[in-house]
Amino acid sequence: MVPVYVVLAIVVLALLSGVRVLQEYERGVVFRLGKCMPVVREPGLNLIIPFGIDQMLKIDLRVVTMDVPPQDVITRDNVSVKVNAVVYFQVVDSRKAVLEVENYLYATNQLAQTTLRSVCGQQELDFLLTERDDLNESIQGILDRATDPWGVKVTLVEVKQIDLPQEMQRAMAKQAEAERERRAKVIHAKGEQQAAALLSEAADQMASNPITIQLRYLQTLSEIATENNSTTLFPIPINLFNKLLEKG
Repeated sequence: MVPVYVVLAIVVLALLSGVRVLQEYERGVVFRLGKCMPVVREPGLNLIIPFGIDQMLKIDLRVVTMDVPPQDVITRDNVSVKVNAVVYFQVVDSRKAVLEVENYLYATNQLAQTTLRSVCGQQELDFLLTERDDLNESIQGILDRATDPWGVKVTLVEVKQIDLPQEMQRAMAKQAEAERERRAKVIHAKGEQQAAALLSEAADQMASNPITIQLRYLQTLSEIATENNSTTLFPIPINLFNKLLEKG
């Protein structure tokens, strides 16, 4: 006859082999004799039937940060670039993540690479460089719709870097320099225009009030005397120029 303590030890070992502990961020999908059970196990202490009858797969529900390697892309205007991105996603349905796809991590990574090449190849280079937010939203929307049957939610996509060929970088540098020169010339021309308008307004005021011409003449003499102390000045009455001013 088998001793009682041996039977108790066997029972205890059987119970312990069926104990599973899930963390707060984990969910358990249980297969019983190959059939997926409809109830997903919650965090905490869970018991399953041991001896291979039940098998539990733990699914992590935390956000996964996946780096998409650089992809060779030819834009719509025939420019060859390298584009890489980072994708943020998480599992929202544990049963689908197990039943609908073999490896949701690998599948999402491959889908992100192909989607990145496809979306960037449909756009022109200027759009890729200037409309980064729209590009990110477009890729995120496509990925989210494609991974929804897998129980995966793509929350964010960020294009990290766009590498341009050397000749394209030089061409863009020349373009930027030409644009800066154009803006400088426009600003200079506007300044000349404003100065001319102010001088014209001042001339009109002097013409309407001749005394201002004499005051300006005296101010000019004072400035010359201050800056050049070794120069001797002989003031000439401004009245001598009245006839010339009237002819003008």
